[in-house]
Amino acid sequence: MDLPDIPTSLEPVVMMGLNIAKAIVFLIVGWIAAGWISGAVRRRLAASKRVDRTLGVFFSSIVRYVLLAAVGIAVLQTFGFQVTSLVAVLGAATLAVGLAMQGTLSHLAAGVMLVFFRPYKIDDFVEVGGNSGTITDLNLFLTELTTVDGVKIFVPNGEAWGKPITNYSVNPKRRCDITFGIDYTDDIDKAIDVILGVVKADERFVDDPAAPWVRVVNLGDSSVDLQLRAWCKASDLWEAKFATIKAVKEAFDKAGISIPYPHRTIEQKSAA
Repeated sequence: MDLPDIPTSLEPVVMMGLNIAKAIVFLIVGWIAAGWISGAVRRRLAASKRVDRTLGVFFSSIVRYVLLAAVGIAVLQTFGFQVTSLVAVLGAATLAVGLAMQGTLSHLAAGVMLVFFRPYKIDDFVEVGGNSGTITDLNLFLTELTTVDGVKIFVPNGEAWGKPITNYSVNPKRRCDITFGIDYTDDIDKAIDVILGVVKADERFVDDPAAPWVRVVNLGDSSVDLQLRAWCKASDLWEAKFATIKAVKEAFDKAGISIPYPHRTIEQKSAA
């Protein structure tokens, strides 16, 4: 038995329903496909030794946004919009949208500049926008970093590009500066030899670009301040610094060199 024909008055409703269903399917499939393809691009570029990881992350985000834009156009076409008409409408609306989204567009432009000039890359420890941490992601609009205590921070690219950027990882070597205070009655040359002996016994310190250096840098209220300057690999800086502070303290104790600390003298006068 044949199905009855759809009344002419209901045809627009049925067509609209079909278009909405097609649009929903396009959106779901397109969203999933954009995520999968962008992920595949990221993995492919990450596997290539000739492409920096930061560029791979950035280009994969571009691929995702381009695919989502294509899905949006396809959805509009299901409702009868023509691509040429859509381009004309978008062109006429560009100025208004640009004025309304100046902040967002500035973040987008800053993201392009960050990728082009590359002041930092994934896994670098940096200070950007007043925040310090390890770069974990860089996309069109945001720079993601993780602090040393495990907090995730999202910095808009405009904030990152518009302020000074400090990159602690870009140079392979860094100088370790430590100041030690000794008593005024202690032998300064002996204390210097003790510090240099500790440094030379630690293989993490190197003589390039300069040999370890210890000098008197200040005569304080209660101590003579000696500063150590020694170079090591950037990755070894903090562990070498902490170990040196401990080792120098122990070596001072064995050598009879004291580390002064503030004293307070209280005088009590009895009533006559």
